[in-house]
Amino acid sequence: MSAERAITAFAGFMVLLSVALTYFVSSYFVWFTVFIGANLFQQSFTGFCPATIVLRKFFGFKTEKELAFSCGHSK
Repeated sequence: MSAERAITAFAGFMVLLSVALTYFVSSYFVWFTVFIGANLFQQSFTGFCPATIVLRKFFGFKTEKELAFSCGHSK
């Protein structure tokens, strides 16, 4: 799985988690949903996402470009 796909899955999970927390725990968790949406919005313009750094550095995920490059040279 590429880092980009992992980030998409992680963001989706976090949105669902924040909605559940808002519904079951406290309405203030809606601000967590707002934070996630704002981060996704700014990432679409800047390309910067802190979660990507964490996934790549600590969990070894590679970008789609890195995966494509490594597949093309392995033959």
